[in-house]
Amino acid sequence: MRLWLIPMIYVGASAACGLTLPRYEHGYLASYTFDLSVASAQAYLSAVASGMMALTGVVFALAFVMVQFSAVAYSPRLVLWFARDRTLFHSLGAFAATFIYALFTLAWIDRGGSGNVPLFSSVLVGIMLIFSMFLFSRLVQRLTDLQITSVLRLIGDKGRGVIREMFQRLDERPAAESNPGSGLASGTQVGPASQTLVYSGYPRTIASLNAGALARQAQESGAVIVMACAVGDTLLDGSVVLRVHGAKDSLAERNLMRAIHLKSERTFEQDPKYPIRLLVDIAIKALSPAINDPTTAVQAIDQIEDLLRRLARRDLDAGFARDSNGVLRVIVPMPTWEDYLTLAFDEIRQFGTGSIQVMRRLRAALTGLTETAMVASRADAVRHYLKHLDLVIDRSPLDAEDKATARQEDRQGLGLSRRGPDG
Repeated sequence: MRLWLIPMIYVGASAACGLTLPRYEHGYLASYTFDLSVASAQAYLSAVASGMMALTGVVFALAFVMVQFSAVAYSPRLVLWFARDRTLFHSLGAFAATFIYALFTLAWIDRGGSGNVPLFSSVLVGIMLIFSMFLFSRLVQRLTDLQITSVLRLIGDKGRGVIREMFQRLDERPAAESNPGSGLASGTQVGPASQTLVYSGYPRTIASLNAGALARQAQESGAVIVMACAVGDTLLDGSVVLRVHGAKDSLAERNLMRAIHLKSERTFEQDPKYPIRLLVDIAIKALSPAINDPTTAVQAIDQIEDLLRRLARRDLDAGFARDSNGVLRVIVPMPTWEDYLTLAFDEIRQFGTGSIQVMRRLRAALTGLTETAMVASRADAVRHYLKHLDLVIDRSPLDAEDKATARQEDRQGLGLSRRGPDG
């Protein structure tokens, strides 16, 4: 559902109730009245209506200022994430609904000179006011979540959820189960391409793939679908989306595109690289000369290391889908372990070369990854990256003493040195 529909539903429901409930009370429940003078009831409802509009203006002006501030301080890619928080739109709807229903109820106070104050409508306005205050408190809580520690934790939680859903743990995989991509990697042929799907339209980003739907279509035609684009890629006009190999008949392009979900920007769904990308954005922005906040970069590395530790214990070869008979039908490009390392550390290493704190934290992260990696090739890749980090420190503008300090492992950046057994 589009987010702007949320406040519109609140407003529509409030207007419908305002047109029917007070009228029903006046016609059939006139004996039920609120023990309050007409003047007091009018003052009460007027205060609620005017106060809700003033509260709406103040709260949402503050909310959008905080969101813009966070975008400048953290990453512009976080703007839509916070601005599209459903709590914000539910609050807007509740505030507007309370305002509208209070006005409708006010119109039925002393209706026809009866001197009556509708009981149920007046009570309902009070309930809506309390509910609005509850949403207001929730909105304030959401604003406090814009603190850097909360932002990093939220991004990390999103990444942990994606990793848990997409990748199987290596220690949970049956020993007899072969690597699903080993056949392809060793040179398995899928046959010549019989059909190529080309994208036509405005630039859009692949948010997710329905691999099951693609596999069923490929099975019906005895084909293998090879995706030319991965989740997170931006499709431009004329981009090759996929190629169909060995199909008996051409597959309907409309059905193929329905299995590829496009959006205007990247999302966390099926994209474990995206949370790492956001964490790296926050880290390198904190390392810019305009901000100069290496401690925030260290906090971002904490979350990045946790995500990489989880990836190191997972089967990353998840870019394959089979049909009900176990035949390979869909091949999707997936990032390798080296891709994750490059994404996670390269830019932080480049922009943090002059920071002893960041170098020490990077070294601690890489050392920790070598100890937790369950695949020897992944541990070797981390050791190679660790040697590269030492080479960068040697070529940095730091003096000899600072270079020696930068080579020490410290999970706090600067706070607790951890030397190896040899030094």
